[in-house]
Amino acid sequence: MARTFKKITIPVSIGYGLTDIMGGGAFTVIGAWLLFYYTTFVGLSPVEAASIVAIARVVDAIVSLFMGSFTDHFYKNALGKRFGRRRFFLLIGAPLMLVYILLWVNGMNFWFYLAVYLAFEVIAAMVLIPWETLPSEMTKDFNSRTKLSTCRMFLSASGTFLATFIPGLLIGHFGEQDPDAYFINGVVFAVLFMVCVFISWKVTWERELTPEMLAEMEKETAPRSLNEKIATVGNLFREYLSTLKVRAFRKHLAIYLFSFTAKDVYNTVFVFFCVYCLNVSSSLSGTLLSMSIVGLPVTLLAGVAIIKFGPSRLYVFAYTTMLLCLAGLFMVYQFPPDNKVTVLLCLAAVYQIGRCVLEFTPWNVFPFIPDIDEMITRQRREGLFAAVMTFSRKTTVAIATFVVGVMLQSGGFVKGSLVQPQEAISTIAAMLFIGTGGLLIIALWQACTFHLNKRTHKIFVDEVERLKARGLKNAVSDETRQVVEDLTGYSYDALWLENDTAMRAGNRKTASVTSAH
Repeated sequence: MARTFKKITIPVSIGYGLTDIMGGGAFTVIGAWLLFYYTTFVGLSPVEAASIVAIARVVDAIVSLFMGSFTDHFYKNALGKRFGRRRFFLLIGAPLMLVYILLWVNGMNFWFYLAVYLAFEVIAAMVLIPWETLPSEMTKDFNSRTKLSTCRMFLSASGTFLATFIPGLLIGHFGEQDPDAYFINGVVFAVLFMVCVFISWKVTWERELTPEMLAEMEKETAPRSLNEKIATVGNLFREYLSTLKVRAFRKHLAIYLFSFTAKDVYNTVFVFFCVYCLNVSSSLSGTLLSMSIVGLPVTLLAGVAIIKFGPSRLYVFAYTTMLLCLAGLFMVYQFPPDNKVTVLLCLAAVYQIGRCVLEFTPWNVFPFIPDIDEMITRQRREGLFAAVMTFSRKTTVAIATFVVGVMLQSGGFVKGSLVQPQEAISTIAAMLFIGTGGLLIIALWQACTFHLNKRTHKIFVDEVERLKARGLKNAVSDETRQVVEDLTGYSYDALWLENDTAMRAGNRKTASVTSAH
């Protein structure tokens, strides 16, 4: 199902990006409301509720590791040949989105919620990991990939807005104490996710299979022993670890994990903070979170800004903006103003500007990481990098969510109660300000030394293409050498050695033919 020379139009970009309404929306709802719902209505303790998320995401993270490599090689079987090695998983994942509804069924036990949440996490990974590789599959052009990623993040921002606005409306309509609002919210979003994933499957395509891939498909696979299978798994994990040898990816991963974990802590704690620390309603909490609507125009502006200024400056803008808003929230908490709601709305809107840029930038950078890896490995390993990012992200989310649950319970949080002891209130505030702020500061530190942008990427890709065309390594310019070494973390002389060997062999052959004549 591969297609080539297809134009990346706005409708195609929108169709591709629709899946991130699920990617952004589903986990925004979960991050903002699931712990609150389970501790307030279902009757689970903070540790039980957090354990559901933590256990499921750790298991899912392990599954995600294998998913990347699995999709890289899925072209070898009949389903992959017919439906595509990446897009097949979107096709079967679309109807499975309806599992999301079961997360919000009231009156079940811990094991039911754990099983359902585990199932949804695995389904989401099965869809998102191959889907995230599609920009690299569909085009090599920086601007075209940026168009895809910009539409993706615009729709992700739309999903984030809907994930906070709709629950607030439903809670306001049904009342603060009615769990049906959460169930109806789950039904609405499950159907929306199913439609979005199906459309993404319909409008996207994959690159043509290389001659090496076609040759590999012709080989008969001999039965393997247990030791050989164990060795294969070991080699797979070595491949995952090898991604960390790429300097640009190490920095990208650190920025991504610290900043997104900061955002997760904020989202998880925010409703608790509003209800118990600021003494406002949970529906107002939803309204404050729904200020993410400002992310819609901001995403479009960020798409222009990342081309003009590069990701590093966008990171600095995002993290600085969010840190200033945290300082503002701290002042409201310590010195409540008369017009508290107005101040909170303003702070929430500005925070969402920073959050939108935070979410937008890493996934615009990601499609260019495999280009850098190609200089080192001479392979295309998009699925491998997507799997490592997903594994790392889900592992840190699991840890962060569990830590929040443990801290809530150790801080004296009383499940099902609308009045909390002062110790619990102080614990909630500390998690919001120290936890979120500390992680953002670390991400900001890493972002200041990140040098991948449109200019350096073009220099890098041009050099890869020159070497592919059997260009001589000693003809490299000083600027290109510096860019390659900075992004890969390797000495230029240690890269593309096989090409040099082939060139020398070719030159020797030419010389012998010339001397013979």
